[in-house]
Amino acid sequence: MAPAMVPALSHVWPRHAALGEDCALLLAGCDARELAARFGTPVYVVSEQDLRDQARAFRAAFAEHAGENHEVHFASKSFPATAVLRVMAEEGLACDVATGGELSLALGAGFSPDRIHLHGNAKSEHELREALDAGVGDIVVDNLDELDALIALVPAGRRQRILLRVAPGVSPDTHPKISTGGPNTKFGLKPSDARVAIERARASDRVELDGLHIHVGSQILDLEPFHAAVEVLASLGEFRTINLGGGLGVAYLHEQSAPSVEEYVARKVEIVRELFGTDVRIADEPGRALVARSTVTLYTVQTVKQNVARWVAVDGGMSDNLRPMLYDARYEAMVVGRPYDPAHPGPFDDDVEICHLAGKHCESGDVLIHDVPLPAPVRGDLVAVPMTGAYGHSMANTYNAQPRPPIVFVSDGEAREVVRRESYDDLRARDVR
Repeated sequence: MAPAMVPALSHVWPRHAALGEDCALLLAGCDARELAARFGTPVYVVSEQDLRDQARAFRAAFAEHAGENHEVHFASKSFPATAVLRVMAEEGLACDVATGGELSLALGAGFSPDRIHLHGNAKSEHELREALDAGVGDIVVDNLDELDALIALVPAGRRQRILLRVAPGVSPDTHPKISTGGPNTKFGLKPSDARVAIERARASDRVELDGLHIHVGSQILDLEPFHAAVEVLASLGEFRTINLGGGLGVAYLHEQSAPSVEEYVARKVEIVRELFGTDVRIADEPGRALVARSTVTLYTVQTVKQNVARWVAVDGGMSDNLRPMLYDARYEAMVVGRPYDPAHPGPFDDDVEICHLAGKHCESGDVLIHDVPLPAPVRGDLVAVPMTGAYGHSMANTYNAQPRPPIVFVSDGEAREVVRRESYDDLRARDVR
């Protein structure tokens, strides 16, 4: 039990996180300070049970509202680590991949090929061949050029099951860089081209048109744009499968809220049943909502200095979390051992300073969090940033020749490294000598 006056952790932290004695941050029973000492920083710490709980929540919600005629795909781009993929396969999810590399990871993690579908707006001939050779369940065709190329590649006597991705002209309330279903998007077929593709696919003996696919965007907190998007699909005819993409957003800040998995699934199924009836098979592709909350990134403070603002620089930054630089994404942070919750009084309130939590890279834009309240940070402090499971590892890079961090799974007080920290040798490994 947390000591008196120490604030409880909010919903932005993993379900299996808690504050222990001396305000220790416990992640699935593992002390964050001990994890940092053992594995170094920066480090992604993943609560394995959080991953499993969320996968089960999606499966249970779809089973309740859609019966057996559904399929939940993990959008692997959100966290393409073999250990994460393996958890999703073990929990009975299918898998959405967007490149040959993601396909290889999914196969290696244990997904059955017929439980994988290949996505992407610019698949190469090589990637299409890889998918055909692997025997993937569906290929989501993005455009007419790709449809023609795929038909030419499918061997005689075989039919490849496909979905057609439609751009419904719907722009949800999200950041423009993660809005994917508007009238001027690079993704999918506009409705007039979709009608051409439907006719062309149905006339071919090399592909089997299973249904339609939409994906209107990511980090969506208002579910109503899905109705307008599915209306566009309904105008194109009747189909066996409707894939609604993903998009469910999460609360990155304690004052934010997001639809629950139950609310999200119930509304999506309701929309499809209203417009397509009860016989259509419903597929969905959650990513962020499956993995974001599972993960906390730990950093070590390197410098604290004051100019116009107070700058706290850590040993990571845009090389391990690019989202703040791409989308102006916001996070919270904690100085481990001195927790502060602006919503509740606590023993460290008097020490709080408004800081910019900066990265170590040679870019002025390398700032993880602007104007974050932190209790008197000093060099050597351990800082924890929650909600980093989605698109942290997948967008990690080696800018400034910074090796990428390890991934550590924690569960029931035990920790295991599932992705090792990159080394300087790794940075040189592709050099041709």
